[in-house]
Amino acid sequence: MAEPTFSIPTRTITLTVIAMIAFAANSVLCRLALGFHTIDAASFATIRVVSGALTLSAIMLLRGNRNILAGANWRAALMLFAYVVFFTYAYISLSTGTGALILFGAVQLTMFTAALRSGESFSPLSWLGLGLAIAGLVYLVSPGVTAPDPAAALSMAIAGVSWGFYSLIGRGARDPLAATTGAFVLCVPAIVVVELLSMNIGLEATTRGLWLAVVSGAITSGLGYVIWYAALPGLGATSAATVQLSVPAIAALGGVLFLSEQLSVRLVVAAVATLGGVTVVLMQRAKRRA
Repeated sequence: MAEPTFSIPTRTITLTVIAMIAFAANSVLCRLALGFHTIDAASFATIRVVSGALTLSAIMLLRGNRNILAGANWRAALMLFAYVVFFTYAYISLSTGTGALILFGAVQLTMFTAALRSGESFSPLSWLGLGLAIAGLVYLVSPGVTAPDPAAALSMAIAGVSWGFYSLIGRGARDPLAATTGAFVLCVPAIVVVELLSMNIGLEATTRGLWLAVVSGAITSGLGYVIWYAALPGLGATSAATVQLSVPAIAALGGVLFLSEQLSVRLVVAAVATLGGVTVVLMQRAKRRA
């Protein structure tokens, strides 16, 4: 049955826009905190997870759910942990837009690979789109004057793969909010260990850095996920995936506005190729399902 592409309620559109801005803001906040050395990476990641866990737990309790670990899944928690750690350390040197594009590209490629492994067939046009998306990412990280730091790019790619697996694990959750809350809570002990191990390297945190981490965890992560789950019922699967194409663009714009970052030709070309290729695959999959 074809997925509706019209008559989306105004409420759904509003919630979706807010959620996409929140997701993109995570990249901007992390880069603001680490790029200006207001806090170390381990502390930012720890505060983000802890504040996110507290916010989501409070929402669950207000909703009447007394067992905040009811939807917990240790595999999802492990993937969330890997995402947060590698995402944070990658933004020590990556620009906001570059990091968001690598993250998003890796997430989508992970999801497409899972679909292929499950036996889903791709049309020739889908393969062309997939190849274009991969080519865009390869071009972005290929050696050159404006190429991103290889270690940081690899770290962000691992973060994207981790988030892709996290999404796949939670795809069948009956209560996505409960599942996310459980993952955040289970993730707390592991992220605290990272913080303790980092004490030997040296920790630093200014008031500004602490607040940026809290906002990233409590608002743009915790509340951002709540808003996104509220929007999802009004969106079809393909619409939900397609609208996330806006996140790297919003993040790049945020980097320009708040961090005075420059949009390089390499980033623009890579974004057009990657996001365009992903769009082709998503549209072809929707057409086949229809």
